[in-house]
Formats: sequence, C-alpha cells, structure tokens
Amino acid sequence: MPEPTGVAAVAERGTVIASDYFQSYSVVGLLAVVGVLFVAVAFAAGRLLRPVVPTPEKLMTYECGVDPVGEGWAHTQVRYYVYAFLYVIFAVDSIFLFPWATVFADRDYGATTLVEMFVFLGFLAVGLLYAYKKGVLAWT
Repeated sequence: MPEPTGVAAVAERGTVIASDYFQSYSVVGLLAVVGVLFVAVAFAAGRLLRPVVPTPEKLMTYECGVDPVGEGWAHTQVRYYVYAFLYVIFAVDSIFLFPWATVFADRDYGATTLVEMFVFLGFLAVGLLYAYKKGVLAWT
C-alpha cells in the first residue's frame, strides 16, 4: 500500500508528533496533581486530628513574640538595614565568583574576566568601606 503524500501525510505525521509532545507534559501534569493532592490530604488530616480548645490566650492577637499592648505602631532600628546591605554584598559576591572562576580558565577570556572581576570587587570594597565607616563591622 502506498504511503500518503501531500497534506494527508503532513497531517498524519503532525498528529504523531503532537501526541508524543503532549505525552511528556501529561507526566508533569500528573505529578503536579499528585503533589496538590498530597498537600490537600495533609491539611485535611491536620484539621481532623488537631484538638480544638479555644481559650482567651489562644484567641488573643500575637505578633512576633510581642504582646499587643499600646499603639499598633512599632519602630524598627535602621541598623538592620545595614545588616541586610552587608548580606547582599556577600551573597552577590559569592554568586558571581563561582561562574567567574570557571570562565577565567578559558584562554580567550582570561584578561577580560580578570579586569571585570577587579571592577566588581571594587564595587564590593566600596560597600564594605561604607559599612566600616558606619561602624557596623565592630563586634559589640
């Protein structure tokens, strides 16, 4: 029997390719459904098994270990911003140093990446100098 040619052949081959394509997504979809069901069953079991004993202490508003007394406005110290700033400096530093170390070994990019890394480390040094001038690096 001769093979179909023209539009019929393209349509037949397209159906086979499309079914293979969507079959791989069906595995991902099934895994997502199983994950959602697992979480739903865990929450339902927790709700059914937990004891329900409401007391005035349990019904009171609670926020981060601070009793709700007085105004709803709390002051945050600015020094926490500087700690976050230092964390970002060191996190970004570690993120960029590892890929740089792999590219630095390449013969074509060695000098360019070395200059770029010194510029990057210069920016980080300015950030650390700022923190040092503010007195954040002093251990208290």
